Amino acid sequence: MAMLPYIRRLFRYDAWANQEVVTALKGLSTPPPRSLKILAHILSAERLWLERLRSEKQTYPVWPDFTIDECQQEVEQLPELWTAHLSSFKEEDLPRSLRYKNSKGESWTGQNSDILMHVVLHSAYHRGQIAADMRAAGFSPTSTDFIHAVRQEFVE
Repeated sequence: MAMLPYIRRLFRYDAWANQEVVTALKGLSTPPPRSLKILAHILSAERLWLERLRSEKQTYPVWPDFTIDECQQEVEQLPELWTAHLSSFKEEDLPRSLRYKNSKGESWTGQNSDILMHVVLHSAYHRGQIAADMRAAGFSPTSTDFIHAVRQEFVE
């Protein structure tokens, strides 16, 4: 089974889910600060991993102080950047290794496929934290479950 089409599908889901969260937070008069901080982290981490894969310099800190409008800009830009990057990938690129330094300056090596899966899972994990934080603040979070996106045909 070819993995690359499925990875591309997961990134389409991820883009949809991030847009759902930013839309929900923008709809509040005052988004919970922790939710906004976590969303900024998700977006910064997604850009950071893309930059690592492209051997580019890191743009943002791992935990940036983005406004909701800055989050919206990232949510609009990142899917285009990821789609372009993933369109250049071939199936045989997935098991290849990437050497990189983490935010602490430690050297690591990881397979492209593992890094791509990490990006999607890391973001989903933190979107769950945002949902819990929104509930704790008295708000109803939006559903960003993968199966919900598939059932509603938000992700083909």
